[in-house]
Amino acid sequence: MRIAILILSLLATLAAQTPRTREADELNWMEYKDLVPGKINTILIPTGTIEAHGVAHNGADSTVPTAIARRIAPGLNALVAPTLNYGITGSLEAFNGGLTISETAYRAFTLDILKGFAKHGYKNLIIINGHGGNTATLNSVAEEVGRTMQVRTLVINWWTFCSDLTFKVFGEDGGHAGWNETAMVQATTPQNIRKDLYSDKLATARPPAGTWAAYPFPSSIILYQPKQGYVKFDEGKAKEYFNSCSDKMGALTTELIGKWDMAGFFVK
Repeated sequence: MRIAILILSLLATLAAQTPRTREADELNWMEYKDLVPGKINTILIPTGTIEAHGVAHNGADSTVPTAIARRIAPGLNALVAPTLNYGITGSLEAFNGGLTISETAYRAFTLDILKGFAKHGYKNLIIINGHGGNTATLNSVAEEVGRTMQVRTLVINWWTFCSDLTFKVFGEDGGHAGWNETAMVQATTPQNIRKDLYSDKLATARPPAGTWAAYPFPSSIILYQPKQGYVKFDEGKAKEYFNSCSDKMGALTTELIGKWDMAGFFVK
């Protein structure tokens, strides 16, 4: 009986400490004040862009990181920031619906956002990036904010960090809007995939470095290796891949936060 009472008490305590929502923009200011930074000091910031992705939606670079952030937030005791949907789109901008932000504007925008979260009192600013064109700027801005505002920052590009899982789950390499990225959409927002429009002819292999470059790139499905990564729409593998990638990214973040704490970096 005593054990049961202790368990119930523990569950009640945990329930009281769990926020009503982990979406930062769904909290009112009083709830936010109660949580940050006293109870929650980690913010997950999904970033992406708007560009063509084969038969998946143009916002895939944003919705996938958002889904990852939502999955791993409870385990990290983190909040999820509103997604930064616009980014530095490259040679796919010419496809219908594509949008790009200049590097100057993107840098200023992301810099102010990260500074703002640092001012809120977060110790850990974790950027979950879904678009390669953003990477260099995000790395630079995150380091600048970390250094000047004494916070810990991490930028994770999910598709490269999880490249080993691409081979493990699919048995081959993937591609931009290839089997791996389309699987992430299939596992998270399957309504945003038009299987009826798919053809392997929509894909082009990425040219070897220094061989050729084209603008616009002729295909929005860009295979990392020839004859690998064609989309096969396997629902089971899609779910396995999303869960595995999310878990790996959550584990990395947990590990780094632990090491930051152990080193005593910027402990407030």
